[in-house]
Amino acid sequence: MTATNEPAQLAEHAAQTLLSRFNLTKIDLALVLGSGWSGASLELGETIGEVELAELPGFAKPVVAGHGGTLRLARTSAGKVAAFFSGRTHYYEGRGVAAVVHGVRTAAAAGADTLVLTNGCGGLNPEWGPGTPVLLRDHINLTAATPLTGATFIDLTQAYSPRLRDLAHQVDPGLPEGVYVQFPGPQYETPAEVRMAKVLGGDLVGMSTTLETIAAREAGLEVLGISLVTNLGAGISPTPLDHSEVIAAGKAAEPRLRGLLAGLLERL
Repeated sequence: MTATNEPAQLAEHAAQTLLSRFNLTKIDLALVLGSGWSGASLELGETIGEVELAELPGFAKPVVAGHGGTLRLARTSAGKVAAFFSGRTHYYEGRGVAAVVHGVRTAAAAGADTLVLTNGCGGLNPEWGPGTPVLLRDHINLTAATPLTGATFIDLTQAYSPRLRDLAHQVDPGLPEGVYVQFPGPQYETPAEVRMAKVLGGDLVGMSTTLETIAAREAGLEVLGISLVTNLGAGISPTPLDHSEVIAAGKAAEPRLRGLLAGLLERL
């Protein structure tokens, strides 16, 4: 097939390539595994097959350590076909918004109707220490970007599905909920920016997720967002921020995250 720059056509091409490769007619749900989450997804479901993301049309190898780079298809205990995206393209990579949301659009084109977006983030609430998973109830997009083009008016009143959040609470009743604030990155936020995010109503700060959520809602996907607090935000944390902390916090939280994902897959 001739290469195309049209996002919808490229997503359709990637979806058909994926389905054909594993002899599937559709997938049912997709999970994007952010910083700290990939290890928690291992061995969940019965593996159908696995492919390097860079082998699929429109995808590139993740550039950040700890972000994986594979897509695993598995059949869940509920009999659904789930796509686990271990790795994502971030806005700060400079490849454009279409590349950032290509995985979401590919999942939708492959038939998914449910999307679980996860990330590692900085926490603004001192009570949510590193290793705390937090459900997203809303977001603030500070990238000044959008995956939408033209007069495409998408309602984001319930961008993060109340129904899916209720399911998550059934699995782990102790999950708090918060508002995620996406900064462009790749530099970590300054203490002043963290204070600003808090004044705006934010509870979590990071560099992903909101653009994917917008694209998912445009495609009609029901979205569940879950952040893993990997560190306290700048000015709240007593030590300078370090990416190795992000990876370490994810590793330490794996048992709880695995239980959460396993319980969700039983219900989705």
